[in-house]
Amino acid sequence: MAHAVARDGETLSFRSRGAFGLARGFGALVPLVFTAVVFAWPLGVLVMRAFDDDDATTLTQSWSRTGALGLLGVTALQAAVSAVAALVVAAPIVWLLSRAKLPGTSLLRVIVTLPFVLPTVVVGVAFRAVFDGPLAFLGVEQGWTSIIAAHTFLNVAVVVRVVSAAWQRVDPRQVAAARALGASPTRAFLDVVAPRLLPAVAAAFALIFLFCSTSYGVVVILGGGTARTLETEIYLQGIGYARLPDAVALSVLQIGVVLAALAVARLLGSARVPQSGTTSHAERPRGIGWIAVIAVLGWIGVWLVLPIATLVVRSLRPGGHWGLVGYRAMFDDTYGESAVASLRYSVTSALLATAIAVVVGLLTAATLTRGGGLVARAGAVLAILPLGISAVTLGFGYTLALAELPYEVAASPLIVPCVQALIAIPVVVGVMVPALEQVPQRLRDAAATLGARGPRVFVTVDLRLTAKSLAAAAAFAFVMAIGEFGATTFLARANTTTLPVLIGSLMGRPGADNYAAAMAASVLLVAVSAVVVAAVEFAARTRTGDRRRKRC
Repeated sequence: MAHAVARDGETLSFRSRGAFGLARGFGALVPLVFTAVVFAWPLGVLVMRAFDDDDATTLTQSWSRTGALGLLGVTALQAAVSAVAALVVAAPIVWLLSRAKLPGTSLLRVIVTLPFVLPTVVVGVAFRAVFDGPLAFLGVEQGWTSIIAAHTFLNVAVVVRVVSAAWQRVDPRQVAAARALGASPTRAFLDVVAPRLLPAVAAAFALIFLFCSTSYGVVVILGGGTARTLETEIYLQGIGYARLPDAVALSVLQIGVVLAALAVARLLGSARVPQSGTTSHAERPRGIGWIAVIAVLGWIGVWLVLPIATLVVRSLRPGGHWGLVGYRAMFDDTYGESAVASLRYSVTSALLATAIAVVVGLLTAATLTRGGGLVARAGAVLAILPLGISAVTLGFGYTLALAELPYEVAASPLIVPCVQALIAIPVVVGVMVPALEQVPQRLRDAAATLGARGPRVFVTVDLRLTAKSLAAAAAFAFVMAIGEFGATTFLARANTTTLPVLIGSLMGRPGADNYAAAMAASVLLVAVSAVVVAAVEFAARTRTGDRRRKRC
C-alpha cells in the first residue's frame, strides 16, 4: 500500500513537472531569440568591426591614439572611489534600518531606494542644481567631485539593501553571548557581526564599481566637458568625431572590463553569508540612542533628500523668481511640442518595453527555477548579461548594426522599446526568481491531479501566487525603461526622442528657458519614479503583514 502511494506521488510529481514542458521548450526559446537579436547581434557587429581583416591593426593603434589605458585607469579609479564613498555614506543608514525600530520605516525605505531608480541624467541635473544653489559656498565646480557625489547618491540603496539584509540574519543571541563574556559593544560588533557582513559589503562594492564604471549620464551632465571616461569617449569618438575604429576599439576594451567586473560581482554575490536560523529584530531607541537616530536622519536629509528637494525648488524658481516658466516651456508652441511628444513617446515606449521585459523575464525566471536544456540555459544567461554591459557600448553597436539595414527598419519606433526592455529584463529576473522558488511543488502536483496541464499549471499556480511580485517587477521595469539614457542617446530620432534624451539635449543648449524646461522635465521623472517605488514598498509591506497574520 505504501509502495502504491509512493508511486502515485511520483506520478503526480512527474505530471506536474511535465506540465512545464511547453514553458521549458517553446517558451525557453523566447529569451534566447529575443536577446540574440536585440543584444548579441549589435555587439557581434561591434566586435566584427573591431577585428576586420582589412584593418587588423586598428584595435591597438586606436587604443594608443585615444589613450585608452589612461582612460581605463581614470574610469576604474573614479568607480572605486565612488564605491568606497557609497559604503561610507550608507553605513549609518544600514544601522538605522537594521537595528532601529521607528515609525515611518517604509517612507525611509522609499527615500533610500528612489535615487537608485532615477535616470542618471536626472541625477546629474539635480546635483548641478545643488552645487550651484544651496552648496555653492563649497566652491565645487563641475568635475570629479560632483560626479563622485552623484554616484554616491545613486548607489546608497545598493549598500543598504544588500548589507542590511545580511545584518538582519545575524543571531542577536550570539552578540548577547559575547557581551556576557565581557566584550564591549564595539568588540562584540567586530567579532560577531562584522565577519558576517563582509561578504555582503564586498558584493555591494563590486556592484557599485560595475555601475559607476559604466556611468554615462552623470559624467556627461557634471563633467563640464573635461571629465572623460571610457563611456563618454566612446560616444565622443563614434558620434562626435565619427571615428568609428577608435570608438569600436574603446567599446571592445569596455566590454572586457565590464565582463571582468560582472564576474567578480557575481562571485562575491554568490558568497553565502553565515545564517543563524533566527532573524534579528530591530529595537526602539531609548535615551541617548535617539541622538544617534536624529543624526542619521539628518545625514539622510543631506545626502538623499537635499538633491531632490533642490531640483524641485529650482524647477519652480529657475531664474531667481518663483513661477512655472519651466513647466510652461515644456508645453508651449515654440519648442515645447517636442517636449510633449517626448513625454508621450517616453510613456508609450516604456509601457511597451515593460510588457516585453515581463514576458521575457518571466520565461527566463521560470527556466532558471525549473531547469531546462542547453538552449534554455543559454537564453537565461543571455537575458541576464545586459545588466553588466555598458549601455553606451550597446548603443554604439546599434549604430553600426542599423546602418546596414534599410531606413524603414532602422527608423522603426519599436527599436527603442526593445532596447529599453533589454535593460529592464535583468530586473524582472531578479525579482521573479526568488518569488517562483517559494512556490510549493505540492500545489503544482494538486493542479496536475485536477487535470491541469501545460501552461495552465503555470498560470493558475505560479502566476497566481507570485502576482504581487510580478507587479513589482513590472513597476521597476517601467521605471528602468522610462529612465534609460545611455543606449537611447544613440538611437533617438525626431520621432523617438525620450524624455531623458531631451533633458540631456536641453542641458546642452544655451538659454534660461531650456535650463528651466530641463529642470521641469526632471521633476516629472522624479515624480513618476517616486510613485512607483512607493507603490512597490507598500505592496511589499502588505505581503509581509499578510504572512505575519497567517502565522498567527
